[in-house]
Amino acid sequence: MKLRIKLHTNSSQEKIEKLSKTQYEIWIKEKPINNKANEYLIKLLKKYFKKDVKIKSGFTSRNKVVEVK
Repeated sequence: MKLRIKLHTNSSQEKIEKLSKTQYEIWIKEKPINNKANEYLIKLLKKYFKKDVKIKSGFTSRNKVVEVK
């Protein structure tokens, strides 16, 4: 399943908001430096879906496509 995610980094809160079946908006406290935000996003989504997660596109963008297996 492929999901479209809009990521807000360096936020004061952490939350996941489901906009539709395949679109999510996520706020995390991590800063987008040295790939730390992407690593934290994968960790957060693995915990949320309890499945393996991989970023397919948008490595340097706030709009990402993520595959959940």
